[in-house]
Amino acid sequence: MYENNLHWWTLPAIVVTAVAGQPAYAVQYLTVAQAQKVLFPDADQFVSQPLQLTAALKRAVERYSHVRLLADTQPVWRVLQDGEDAGWFVEDEVYGKHEFITYAVALDSNGGVLGVEILDYRETHGGEVRNPDWRAQFTGKHYGDELKLGRNISNISGATLSCKHLTEGVRRVLGIFHAALK
Repeated sequence: MYENNLHWWTLPAIVVTAVAGQPAYAVQYLTVAQAQKVLFPDADQFVSQPLQLTAALKRAVERYSHVRLLADTQPVWRVLQDGEDAGWFVEDEVYGKHEFITYAVALDSNGGVLGVEILDYRETHGGEVRNPDWRAQFTGKHYGDELKLGRNISNISGATLSCKHLTEGVRRVLGIFHAALK
């Protein structure tokens, strides 16, 4: 019944060995507070304003971004510097290949991207999206600007899905700004 000397009692050990042989990655690069200070170094206040995503708001953002909104609440902070509006800090998640990538987008008060930071990366491959030069491609982008991987956003070989989904995520954040924050 069992070939090659495999017996039912040895299968759990084989499965554990096979699973344990796969490296697990889950790296937190920045907390939300750290990312806020990196993206808005001169800001003195971050006011949490979680955005409730109504069905109508979701439809508007999805029409623009071509990306589904799964959550009902979007973590958003109004950023102040010396009591004046300095922009928005938006925390978001996208799928990499198998796991979520948590990232943040800093927007100026007019909705222009000031920067993108990777907070948590849980994939075994594709971490090159943390490269500052790759993330800098989003700087200055606004709602309505083309954000398309392979066109005006460069791909990174071996990180294609992470690049694609982060590009879609930034486009979604710009849609959220246009529909609810401006």
